[in-house]
Amino acid sequence: MTTLIIVDKNGTLKTSSIKEYKEEDLFKKCGFKKADGFNKDTEWKLKIDGTTYIVKLYGKTTGRANSENKYDFPPPSDNTLFFGSCLLVGFQKNETTPCDLSLELWEKMYEKLFGGFEDLASTQAEDDAEVDELANVDAKFKTKDGYLKDGFVVDDNEDSSANTEEGDVSFSTGDEEATTEYETEDVDELLDNVLSELDEDEYDYSDEEGMDIELNV
Repeated sequence: MTTLIIVDKNGTLKTSSIKEYKEEDLFKKCGFKKADGFNKDTEWKLKIDGTTYIVKLYGKTTGRANSENKYDFPPPSDNTLFFGSCLLVGFQKNETTPCDLSLELWEKMYEKLFGGFEDLASTQAEDDAEVDELANVDAKFKTKDGYLKDGFVVDDNEDSSANTEEGDVSFSTGDEEATTEYETEDVDELLDNVLSELDEDEYDYSDEEGMDIELNV
C-alpha cells in the first residue's frame, strides 16, 4: 500500500492509499468519472532531510464554475486554476515506483517550495527583546504620548505657529487677517512724517490772494 495526498476543492488535505500504482487510474482517487482532462501539471524535485524526492501534481484545469480548487499550490502551479480535487504523488528513487507521501512530509516540502516561512513566534520574541530607544530620554523632551519632540511631533497644546521678532511680518492661520509688527521708534517716525506733510499742505484763503467769498442768501 502506498500513501498519496488528495487535495479537496475546498483546500483541505487528506491521505489515501493505493495497492498498485497506475497513472491512468489516478483520476478515480479524485472522484472523477472520466479521465478526460486529468493530467500531470507539475513535478517538483527537492531534498528533505538528506533524501531526494519527486512530487507530481495531477489535476484538471477545465471544469464547471464554482468547482475551482481553493488550495494554494507552490510555484509554478500557484497561478494555475484547477477544478475539483487534485492529487499529490511522491517518488523517491525513481519516477515509476511511488513512495509514501504523508501530510507531515508534504508540509516540509510545501515550506521549502515556498522558500520557507517566517517563524512568527521567534520574531515576536525578538521584538519583545528590543530596547526602547526613548526609555532613557527625559520626559521634557517627549510629548504626552511618549514621542520625541523633533520639530515635527509636538504636543497638541503647544503653539504651532512660528514666533516672530519685533519688526518682522507675521501671519496667523485661519480667518485672522495678516498683521505687521513695528518697533515703537518706527511708529513715532511715521507720525512725524505724516504731521510734517500736513503742515506743507496748508492753504491760505486770505483776501490778499484775490479770493472773494460771496454768500448768497
